[in-house]
Amino acid sequence: MRWTVHGERPVYEDPWLNVWVADVELPDGQRFEHHVVKLRRLAVAAVVNDRREVLMLWRHRFITDTWAWELPMGLVEAGEDPAAAAAREALEETGWRVSDVRPLIYAQPAAGITDAEHFVFRAEPVEFTGPPVEQNESDRIAWVPLAELRGLVARREVVSGATLVGVLALLLDEAG
Repeated sequence: MRWTVHGERPVYEDPWLNVWVADVELPDGQRFEHHVVKLRRLAVAAVVNDRREVLMLWRHRFITDTWAWELPMGLVEAGEDPAAAAAREALEETGWRVSDVRPLIYAQPAAGITDAEHFVFRAEPVEFTGPPVEQNESDRIAWVPLAELRGLVARREVVSGATLVGVLALLLDEAG
């Protein structure tokens, strides 16, 4: 059943996060205000080498106070193609230039509250250009064997939604 949106208005806006209130009506006629979090698009790079390893970053997220492995990722800039953003983020965060960037999976992580879009791409490493320009992104960068990914997920060493979606899609891609 489709909800009817009678209008919406911003409550808070900044370059990272926008909160809006939507005037919505349910199919049974109930009408109320629903909060919506509007976010910029996210591009993720699953960079896989010929040894069947994926490039990952070990990083701390202060909001949840957790350490975990993540794929290189970042926001898509205005007018930027998501595939180009994924390649840019891989280079900035890891120092690896990539090629053959192709769609792996698309996700809307919490469509009931946010319009967030996650574009995950599979890519191949071309060359290591030097240390990453993003000095504050991760504690370490490593090539992780694809065979170890299930164990990392099971041990909660991969918890980011975008990385989980990417890793699971990567495993399906490898199996298929």
